[in-house]
Amino acid sequence: MAGKPVRPTNAIDQTRRMLSLVTYLRERPGARIEDVARAFGITEDELVSDLDVLPMCGTSFRGGDLLDIDTDGERIWWHNPAALGAEAAEPLRLAADEATALLVAARAVSTLPGLREGDRQALLRATAKVEAAAGEAAGASARLSVTFESEGGVFADVDRAISERRRLWIRYYSPARDQVTEREIDPIRLVSVGHTYVEAWCRRSEARRTFRLDRVAEIKILDEPSAPPEIELRDLSEGLVQPAAEDPEVVVEVGPGGRWVAEYYPHDSADELPDGGLRITLRTPEPASLRRLALRLGRDGRIVSPPELADSARRAAREALAAYDGIEAPGGAEGPRAVHGEQPGQRDESPFEGREQGL
Repeated sequence: MAGKPVRPTNAIDQTRRMLSLVTYLRERPGARIEDVARAFGITEDELVSDLDVLPMCGTSFRGGDLLDIDTDGERIWWHNPAALGAEAAEPLRLAADEATALLVAARAVSTLPGLREGDRQALLRATAKVEAAAGEAAGASARLSVTFESEGGVFADVDRAISERRRLWIRYYSPARDQVTEREIDPIRLVSVGHTYVEAWCRRSEARRTFRLDRVAEIKILDEPSAPPEIELRDLSEGLVQPAAEDPEVVVEVGPGGRWVAEYYPHDSADELPDGGLRITLRTPEPASLRRLALRLGRDGRIVSPPELADSARRAAREALAAYDGIEAPGGAEGPRAVHGEQPGQRDESPFEGREQGL
């Protein structure tokens, strides 16, 4: 069942499912994974993912108050179901810092653009009840405010479009090509892998694409219904973007200071060199994007093949030197080895993003 296509979902759907899952499991000790997944209409992988989250939930973070749920790969066991029972329950009391954090967060979420009005009103009613119970802490929270960056509004619109199954229009910035494009997409799901992305069916390219939310310059929810084709959702446990066998092959040689490349980039092979460096063979749909990697590496690495990419990287290095020094770079400049590189933590572009960013 793990490979069966799954219907689009969002954070609200998942939360509702997990709340129902708690009640379901409490009434069925030792339930079989395949039976529970079938009952909830999800894959076994999705169910196991939910089970990984549930042990972090409970009435408090004190010992014994968190849900003690685990699985042996076939059945699901809940070892402390009484933790949520009426006999174990205590009156809920919020500390001053807890009440302040809750109220500030609730007020901030209620201002999100794209939030459905019914949800906004329900949130405001709940906030008013917490304020009444919080007493003096409520006054302290009123002096604090949180403003979401633009990505927050994009997230709300995408989440709403998924929930209401509506198409989106976006203006999207593609760093690899330094272009802003307009396109209509049918959103499938939101994913978080370092950054937050929306996986969608792009009507412009007629293919599945993944768009980073902080690169969406403008977004509109359209009246047209969202109708992505039936596609199997990918396993993202190995990362958002993974190279394909048909992608062009690139060979990069790095010195000891560039060995981090083998840790950052998926690759086919990494052979040791006599100087302590590596000869790395990798594949990418956008070989030109590796010029940035060559410039970052500086004297710690160089592109070996394909030859045209190596020549392009050397030209880019000479131009960078000329722009930096304000003089014409000598024709015999060594290229990327002559440019001091950035540290791996400063990497802002993956050579594999071309396939997934709708380029």
